[in-house]
Amino acid sequence: KMASTSRHLAAQVFCREHPDAELVEDYHAGDMICPVCGLVVGDRVIDVGSEWRTFSNEKDSKDNSRVGAAENPLFEGGDMSTMIAMGTGNDSLRDEFGKPMYKNRRTQMSSSDRALHTAYRDIGQMADRLNLPKMLVDRASTLFKQVHDSKLLKGRSNDAISSACMYIACRQDGVPRTFKEICAVSKISKKEIGRVFKLILKNLETNVNLITTGDFMSRFCSNLGLSPTIQKAATHIARKAVDMDLVPGRSPISVAAAAIYMASQASDDKKTAKEIGDIAGVAEVTIRQSYKSMLPRASDLFPSDYKFITSIDNLPSN
Repeated sequence: KMASTSRHLAAQVFCREHPDAELVEDYHAGDMICPVCGLVVGDRVIDVGSEWRTFSNEKDSKDNSRVGAAENPLFEGGDMSTMIAMGTGNDSLRDEFGKPMYKNRRTQMSSSDRALHTAYRDIGQMADRLNLPKMLVDRASTLFKQVHDSKLLKGRSNDAISSACMYIACRQDGVPRTFKEICAVSKISKKEIGRVFKLILKNLETNVNLITTGDFMSRFCSNLGLSPTIQKAATHIARKAVDMDLVPGRSPISVAAAAIYMASQASDDKKTAKEIGDIAGVAEVTIRQSYKSMLPRASDLFPSDYKFITSIDNLPSN
């Protein structure tokens, strides 16, 4: 069928003899025709429909077959450019009529874009496994592209860079994850992620907020199945221990784990240092060392309204 009813242009163009007539568009000729007298009242009409017939079973649906994925600004040219093969001899890509063939970037990417595509996919997979939002994926992907374009970390694997970018993005978004948590969802060692993290901060002058014991407390306690009362006590203990300088040189994660250990041991839901260490990604001996530094001042660390099931005097000595 070469013609269809026009709705969007009928309000602008009409037949002088039959102004109420609903005009008909002839896409083949590009004309708008009055169906009553046949007068051509508009020409050079642009067909905004698809360039071919569609045989979809859904009659009322629009044909979106020319609509691809959204433009991706993280690729060169927004991932929308087209390359034309202009080579000679057997290496050139030509159709059956000898004309140069078109190649979209989606079907033939450069090695640089292929590396970016792989890294973005890996970042997305890590975020899925860590239950992180899309906004954080975009931040990590943008950071990876900055590192990739700067070429300051040549020689480092893209896997290590993407893992470090995920770690930095988590810190910048206020939802920090430990190196061990990032390591668990990637193929890179904790030590290598730490090295690349420091290199990125140094070369790109990127800032990250300092992590505190409170950044991890709710997640660790939730994963351990501890009550809000114990979580509140552990948060208070960790903050007081830092303020009183009882754990100098200890990482916030170690202090948080030791505070959880102390609070749980004083409650009716006791957790071992190993159970806490498995969740926090901290060695059992590290937790015990931090706990041992805090124990002599335990009476000053607990909240004043805490209800002890096990008294401070009966808490484990290590």
